[in-house]
Amino acid sequence: MIKSALLFLLLLPTLAIPQTTPAPSQQEMATQIRAQFLHAWNSYHQYAWGHDELRPLSNQPFDWYGTSLYMTPVDALDTMIVMGLTPQADEARHLIDTQLSFDKDIYVKNFEITIRMLGGLLSSYELTHDPRLLALADDLGTRLLPVFNSPTGMPYVEVNLKTGAVRGEDTNPAEIGTLLLEFGTLSKLTHKPIYYDKAKHAMVELYSRRSPIGLFGSEMNIRTGQWTGPDPGALDANIEGGSDSFYEYMLKAWKLFGDEDCHRMWEQSVVALNQYVSQTVTNSDKSTSFWYGEANMNTGARTGTQYGALAAFFAGSLALSGDLDRARSLQNSNYKMWNLTGIEPEEIDYSTLKILSPGYQLRPENIESAYYLYYFTRDPKYREMGLTYFNSIVKYCRTPSAFAALSSVETKKQRDDMESFFFAETMKYLYLLLADPDHIDLQKTVFNTEAHPLNKLSS
Repeated sequence: MIKSALLFLLLLPTLAIPQTTPAPSQQEMATQIRAQFLHAWNSYHQYAWGHDELRPLSNQPFDWYGTSLYMTPVDALDTMIVMGLTPQADEARHLIDTQLSFDKDIYVKNFEITIRMLGGLLSSYELTHDPRLLALADDLGTRLLPVFNSPTGMPYVEVNLKTGAVRGEDTNPAEIGTLLLEFGTLSKLTHKPIYYDKAKHAMVELYSRRSPIGLFGSEMNIRTGQWTGPDPGALDANIEGGSDSFYEYMLKAWKLFGDEDCHRMWEQSVVALNQYVSQTVTNSDKSTSFWYGEANMNTGARTGTQYGALAAFFAGSLALSGDLDRARSLQNSNYKMWNLTGIEPEEIDYSTLKILSPGYQLRPENIESAYYLYYFTRDPKYREMGLTYFNSIVKYCRTPSAFAALSSVETKKQRDDMESFFFAETMKYLYLLLADPDHIDLQKTVFNTEAHPLNKLSS
């Protein structure tokens, strides 16, 4: 009895230590993420095969323009290839090869079709060398070219794929300046300079209209080349939707093509953003956090403290540019935003941490930035962030058939919507961050804004 009591006492310190669950291995996470991807993909296959998207609550198909452009298969194909889901990838590629046609009398949004469809076709071609995919990309590129026939060379918003008619003069920096990665890659692969030249010209024309302090507004008329808008907010500079991927593409066009004009434009633009748009605020606990808000493009005066899910991409761009200090600080803020209610809202006021727009659209940008930071630093905190993101999405967005956006991150009410970028971006970045961070070599490959990997090519 005495020996038993002594043994028990000796074990007490050990027994009192809480046992922590070890982080899942990369192999375990690969299995889990593939399973969640297939949960959604198999339902798309069952309920919406051949259509643009699946509605994840009603299990109904949805086509953006009343006729399918096979948006989900095109957007998802390179993710399936990266994940090693070969049977599913082969079946989707056969569907695209045999059924997809752009000879349709419909107006499409140039920006969205470029990043999703053109980017997806080019990436999948580079991964498979299937000539049909490149032929489709070339046909689509030709049909999109009329958007550049404006007096400034900056693109109209929409184009009719059959007639080449264009419409929509009022647009924003993102829709003007988020084309060069795709059109440039198409140019290199087809040896047709017109694609690169048109998209590069649009970016340069936009850049030439920056303010004297190096900032850009949020609304522009591409016919006149003037900054426009119904209120003074149109002259606000920020990194939110409408501006975000323009900054991203200046940096990435330099990385992908070695374009020194784009390098110079990025370097000068990010200096202005850091000087006027970034802000360090003191929190209620006396700690500080780092954000990018809004500033008047002409004066640099602070005009707002809004920040949202789309802006979360910028930590990844900072990391890719080599500015790891700002990237780390901004990603800490991204994580803070995510954890306000257990999953990120669309927009907050970072000065008060009040939620301004409560939806969650299944967006990837927060995950994307954690991936870049983990890739460049191998700091395990970013993988731990990724586990939080993955578990939140499974907990709150998973439906019996797929994954749904949320109407409110506060109530966690689901909405009958699952855009194709969930397959292209959200699941791909989760997989790369948590399961296979070295699958893509960022010295040789650049992701477009839809997470389609594009290879560096010689001229």
